[in-house]
Amino acid sequence: MYVLGTAGHVDHGKSTLVKALTGIDPDRLQEEKEREMTIDLGFAWLRLPGGPEVSIVDVPGHERFIKNMLAGVGGIDAALLVIAADEGPMPQTDEHLNILDLLGVERGLVVLTKRDLVDADWLDLVREEVRDRLAGTTLAGAPLVAVSARTGEGLPELKAAIATLLAGTTPRLDKGHPRLPIDRVFSVAGFGTVVTGTLNDGSLQIGQEVEVVPGGLHSRVRGLQSHKHKTETAAPGSRVAVNLGGLAVEDLRRGQVVTTPGWLQPTVRIDARLHLLADAPKPLAQNALLDFFAGAAESSCRVTLLDTEKLEPGHAGWVTLRLAEPVAVVKGDRFILRQASPSLTLGGGIVIDAQPRRHRRFDSATLRALETRERGTPEELLVQALGGEAREVKAALEATGLPADAGRAALAATLASGDVVRLGAPPAEGTDTLPPPTALIMSLGAWNALVGRMREAVGRYHAQYPLRRGPSKEELKSRLGLTPKVYSAVVARAVATGVLAEDPTTFRLPEHTVQFTPAQAEQVRRLQAAFAADPTSPPDPADVGLDPEVTAALLDRGDLVKVSGDIYYDRATYDRMVARVLDVIDTRGSIAVADLRDLFNTTRKYAVPFLEHLDEVRVTRRKGDVRVRW
Repeated sequence: MYVLGTAGHVDHGKSTLVKALTGIDPDRLQEEKEREMTIDLGFAWLRLPGGPEVSIVDVPGHERFIKNMLAGVGGIDAALLVIAADEGPMPQTDEHLNILDLLGVERGLVVLTKRDLVDADWLDLVREEVRDRLAGTTLAGAPLVAVSARTGEGLPELKAAIATLLAGTTPRLDKGHPRLPIDRVFSVAGFGTVVTGTLNDGSLQIGQEVEVVPGGLHSRVRGLQSHKHKTETAAPGSRVAVNLGGLAVEDLRRGQVVTTPGWLQPTVRIDARLHLLADAPKPLAQNALLDFFAGAAESSCRVTLLDTEKLEPGHAGWVTLRLAEPVAVVKGDRFILRQASPSLTLGGGIVIDAQPRRHRRFDSATLRALETRERGTPEELLVQALGGEAREVKAALEATGLPADAGRAALAATLASGDVVRLGAPPAEGTDTLPPPTALIMSLGAWNALVGRMREAVGRYHAQYPLRRGPSKEELKSRLGLTPKVYSAVVARAVATGVLAEDPTTFRLPEHTVQFTPAQAEQVRRLQAAFAADPTSPPDPADVGLDPEVTAALLDRGDLVKVSGDIYYDRATYDRMVARVLDVIDTRGSIAVADLRDLFNTTRKYAVPFLEHLDEVRVTRRKGDVRVRW
């Protein structure tokens, strides 16, 4: 699932556009409707033609509500930069564009609204002006689509452009550590406290224990909704509403993060790489007081310049941000810095260390360490090199660019921490912990995503064929689309870790069991009664009304044995007959068809196929007109 965010100047038609695209009015507040101006975040969703649903976060455009805008754009995958065709770019257009650039939003569309109010020549002039403004930003070269929300002109083209844009967007990986920055808190009668946000870095499930950070509040997920539809699991990148048990609305606020317990620590000190905008009005001074925004969180902060006396507009430098309020961020998160008065965005950057020690300014060792952390620790470089794929150890270590010793140490550390997993069956106890160069490894996030795909594929099979044990091994390989080597290693780990259960020819979910309906159970009872009446000359299950799927299920779990096209025996009778046949062979040296017929008081219709079946399964072999042991 993907999230689009609007951006642009006030009165340029962002909310009107969202309503025309989705049929949902994103303005929730009565004050917004009365003033005809977006004040806080609004939410809607759109199902693209032939594609998935897309979430839309609509942000206010007025400069007084930039803080609300920043709470909504931190988790978007792509932007819709909205510019009114009759006015062209305006001050908040530029500020919103700067914010998107600082946040690293690389995918987007420019939507020229109010197309019906201008002629073609004017529209061409606006297009040229917009292209000039986009030059040098992350949205340089973004497609421009002209629309009229009033007449509907251009809306089909815009939906097609959105579909094309998102088709080239990489889905977010499940890194195993879900983070839901809270952007809204409210109460629903009969359910209790609900929070909403865009889910990052992991998935959430109903019943899961969670922690709210900062605050250290513990709760359990009582319910999940996405686009007003209940769901058992929320995937990374989705807009989600979470019903939290045991917490009151008063306990929570925008900017806190819902996550799994015990790992995410709030901080009031951050080491970062700060980029000051080229159009900042003056250099940034040491110890400047600014407002900090990351995700949906905000706090005032003091800036310690670590490598310069003052940071000039258009330049970047190393800083420590000393926050007045704790926030929950991790390495790699992006942030925005603004001055409070006059209200203005000055710059932004990337969190390099969310739990740093105190540093002395202009300390060369500190600056070298920050540069290394910016590039990544050896362990982080290894995880980055793996990406979302399974790779051989040798190729993955080479891709990091690390010296051999450092690469092996990083591999050992990530295997020990669980951030990298070894595919295949676990090594024997007492063997070397480092896998050989040709062994396959995968990042934990990619493995979790693959586990989700495996469980989904096998679960769909169980839903389609509830009476069957599971998909064949070859069928699951086809559904996953993996190479033979990767598939073998993946399923070996899946079985070893309890993700899948393995049968001789199939895989299944460990919790799956064949459950007959009352009507099917009655069919089985009728078959058992018919078999009991004449066990060595049994009827065809179809003749006693057995559904083929029920027959297949009984065969699959071993209750029936198929001897020929329409001859089946119950397992106990079959085992007893095989044992008697071998006893006769051991006593007499061989057994003939007539001997078996007389032994079990049956006919050649059953005796011949039974002995031919024993030949096929290599219990006996034919020697002239008799059978001997294989």
